[in-house]
Amino acid sequence: MTTFIFLKRLFLAIFAIYLLPTFASAGWWALQDRPARWSEANWGSAGILPEASQSDEAAVYVFSAKTGGLKGAVASHAWIVTKEQGARIYTRYDKVGWGSPIRRNHRPADAFWYSNPPELVTKITGEDAQALIPKVEAAIAAYPYAEPGGYTIWPGPNSNTFVAHVLRSVPELGAVLPPHAVGRDYLPDGAFVHLDQDGKDLHLTIRGLIGLSAGVRSGFEVHFLGLVAGIDVMRPGIKIPAFGRIGV
Repeated sequence: MTTFIFLKRLFLAIFAIYLLPTFASAGWWALQDRPARWSEANWGSAGILPEASQSDEAAVYVFSAKTGGLKGAVASHAWIVTKEQGARIYTRYDKVGWGSPIRRNHRPADAFWYSNPPELVTKITGEDAQALIPKVEAAIAAYPYAEPGGYTIWPGPNSNTFVAHVLRSVPELGAVLPPHAVGRDYLPDGAFVHLDQDGKDLHLTIRGLIGLSAGVRSGFEVHFLGLVAGIDVMRPGIKIPAFGRIGV
């Protein structure tokens, strides 16, 4: 095979797997009625979570919602919610690019994000959650880009880099962020390789731009410029750039 033929096939593969879904998502997104400014968006509760006072159970949740503007066609924003056993309020953690980088309770726990409804990525309750909350809080405290200026919208570190760091640090949460969580594959300190603490997921990346993940939670993924394509094995499904995951 000549170099030209190889490059041609590589370009066609990239176009079909990554660019075509992205263009399709952008076209669909442009046709939707969206808030013109952040001040016009709905930031209130989506009504997903019960009132914290309704149960004494501890809980840990991870949410993700499409973001605002044109970037919402391909990208989402993730956050973490915890509730200690017996607590009467939820505690929400977000990494943002303005003000205090890691915000605590700046929105309702299950709020819309730029009027987009949140998706529940994972949920753990009861004794398991109570045991994991200290680990989650330790991972949040250890996040290396928690100071002002520690945010880059693309390829990272951004809001999804923060949540992905916690998920990798606490693999008992048993989840990975959806394919449209751009920035999730950016490894702290410019690392090229990371093996999760339980040894069940391996991540290789060049600054979150090109890489792959493989393992029990990730299935098999290939990353290109922040876009993710792949398959799930344990929970059969496919991961489509810009659109998300489709499967059981």
